Amino acid sequence: MARKFCIVLVGVLSFLQQAAHAQHKSNWNFVKNGSLYFSWGYNTEWYTRSTVHVKQGSLGNDYKLVNVRAHDRPGWDDGLFGKPMTIPQYNYRIGYFFNEKQDLAFEINFDHTKYIIADEQDVHIKGKFEGQEVNTTKRFSEKSGSYYYLNNGANFLLFNLVKRFRLVQPGPKNNLKFDLLAKAGVGPVIPHVENSFFGLANKPGFQIGGWNTGIETAFKLTAYKYVYLEFAQKVDYARYSHLKVYEGKARQAFGSYQLILNLGFTLPTGKHNKEFAKQLSKAPQ
Repeated sequence: MARKFCIVLVGVLSFLQQAAHAQHKSNWNFVKNGSLYFSWGYNTEWYTRSTVHVKQGSLGNDYKLVNVRAHDRPGWDDGLFGKPMTIPQYNYRIGYFFNEKQDLAFEINFDHTKYIIADEQDVHIKGKFEGQEVNTTKRFSEKSGSYYYLNNGANFLLFNLVKRFRLVQPGPKNNLKFDLLAKAGVGPVIPHVENSFFGLANKPGFQIGGWNTGIETAFKLTAYKYVYLEFAQKVDYARYSHLKVYEGKARQAFGSYQLILNLGFTLPTGKHNKEFAKQLSKAPQ
């Protein structure tokens, strides 16, 4: 995932750099007056209960695990600096404020979230199991050969529209800016699927696994125009389908509530960004 992220980042930066160099030939205001931002941080989640529908035709299985509990695995809570930065539940944002007022942006929004069905829980199984109709309760535990991990990522990718509301603006003796951001978008989910149902394990791997949609609000504190800290809350609905299981597929849907803390920077992509120019004009001569 880190390699894919680097490819996306380099591609976006290259495109915007070329656009900035070509601005004198363009009438696109978003090229002349825009600003690019990037941030990186970490998150924690709470998930709604979910029903997992498993189909394994060759095994005579078509059943549901009803209303299962799941949790995240932050990874940053036991230390950040002794491990690769992409091991914990991380997130990044790449965006571009494109209009004259610099209060509208398009954003690529990625959350590396981890979804794990809680071990040692009694689950209600309903449907056809080994060719027989069942409506019973079974113990779902790794000790007995059952686990379900989107542990290398449930991986929410959104393409967001962002609206900025200015709360506190910098003054002659104040280099801090405080904004409220509202975001909404839709995009694919790219889970890493690893599971075993009653002793039958799949071959783990990444896949395009469905779609998600989310809304997010964030407080953004910017210092000296360029560096900012962003604290956000987010509600996301994810719908997964065709997830790989042993000799079959699974599907499910769940909601999540997230808390996110990011550190980022902003850069104007041209010389005509009025927001940056205003701040520079207030600097002492």
